Amino acid sequence: MGLEKYESKQQQILKSADRIYPFISRFDMLTPALQDKVDEWQADEDSCSFKVKGFTVKLRIVEREQNKLVKISGDDEGTAAPIDFTFWLQLHQVSDNDTRIRLVLHAELNMMMRMMIGGKIQGGLDKAVEGLATAFNQLP
Repeated sequence: MGLEKYESKQQQILKSADRIYPFISRFDMLTPALQDKVDEWQADEDSCSFKVKGFTVKLRIVEREQNKLVKISGDDEGTAAPIDFTFWLQLHQVSDNDTRIRLVLHAELNMMMRMMIGGKIQGGLDKAVEGLATAFNQLP
């Protein structure tokens, strides 16, 4: 097993970091956007759970740095999490209406998993950060 690091492309959001941070720092703020896109969505401020293709996924926010960083890890309490990981959402405010966002995933993967899903993880991160940037750029 080895710790792998995957970084998304950086995307631009035409908003200040203090407009974006409240949405990414609380799982319950994501409920309107996600509740009809995944099965069995449940969330409070620090944790969430949902089902994807029959598997329950549980996430927990483990660290917050105001307007800069949110760290999320898999919450394997009561579940058989197949991968040990930490997921970072990074914000960097360049100016009042220009914030850059990047997603970083640190995952403990064996050689087989790395070969099977390594490329898919990178593509998934890039798509996710593009989706986040698009959504935040549409906020009033």
